[in-house]
Amino acid sequence: MNASAPDGAGRRLLIALDVDGTLIHEDETVGDAVREAVTRARAAGHEVMLATGRSWETARPIHETFGLDSTFVVCANGALTMRRDDTVEEGYRREFVETFDPTEVLRTIRPHLPSGSFMVEDPTGFRRYTAGMTEWELVNAEEVSFEELSDHPATRVVVVSPQHDEEQFLSIVERMGLHKVSYAIGWTAWLDIAPDGVNKATALERVRAALDIPLSDVVAVGDGRNDIDMLTWAASQGVGAAMGQAPDEVKAVASRVVGTVVEDGLAELLDSL
Repeated sequence: MNASAPDGAGRRLLIALDVDGTLIHEDETVGDAVREAVTRARAAGHEVMLATGRSWETARPIHETFGLDSTFVVCANGALTMRRDDTVEEGYRREFVETFDPTEVLRTIRPHLPSGSFMVEDPTGFRRYTAGMTEWELVNAEEVSFEELSDHPATRVVVVSPQHDEEQFLSIVERMGLHKVSYAIGWTAWLDIAPDGVNKATALERVRAALDIPLSDVVAVGDGRNDIDMLTWAASQGVGAAMGQAPDEVKAVASRVVGTVVEDGLAELLDSL
C-alpha cells in the first residue's frame, strides 16, 4: 500500500474484517478502541465489511453493532455473500450462495470421529445439528439424527470433537484425506468444511472486482486458520494482517502482525491506514 497517504485520503480501501478474535473478544464484548477505529475508517470513506465463518443470522448483530452499511458481507467462510438491498425488509439479500452435497464428507469423517458432533448449514441459513453441539451458534436451527444431515445441500459443515486436544485433532484430520471440499481447522477441536475451492478469499475477490477496488487497496485482518487464504490473497499486493494471538501458520502468510484482540490490535492497524 502507498505509505504516502497514511490516512487513506483520496483512496477508498476495501477493509475486510474477521469477526471472532478480530473485531470482538471471546466473550463477544467489543473494545472501545476498536469500535472507534472502525467508525473513523468508515468516516474516511473506506468500505469496511465483515468476512466471517459465521452465518448471516449470527453475523448480522455484529454488523449492526458496528453500524456497518457495506455493499457486501461475506459469511460461511465464503460460501455465502450477502448484498445490500434496501428494497428487502432486512436490508440485505443472498447474492452468491455456494453449496455441495454433504453426504460423502459426512460419511468420510464419522468413522474417524465417532463421538463428534456435527452441524450442517443449508443455503437459507437454517442449521441442522446432532446431539452435543451445545456451544455453537444454534439460532434458526434444529437437532436431527446424523442421517438427516445429508437431506439438504450444504453451504457449510462443522464438526466438533472436544475430547481431542488440538494436536490430536490435527492428526486425525490429516488422516481423513478429505477431497472435493475446502476445509479449515479451528482454534480447538473443530473442523469447518466448505464447497471445493470456496473460502473467504474467493468471495472477497468477487467483492473486490464488483466494487472496482485495486487489490493493492485491500486490507484483510483475521486470526484463524480459516483466514489463511484471505490473508494470503490480501498480502499479495495489499495488507494481510494477522492478530497477535493467531497460530504461527496464520502469522506466516500475513504481511503484518498486530496486537492481540485483548490488546485491541485491530484499532492499531486501522488507525495506521
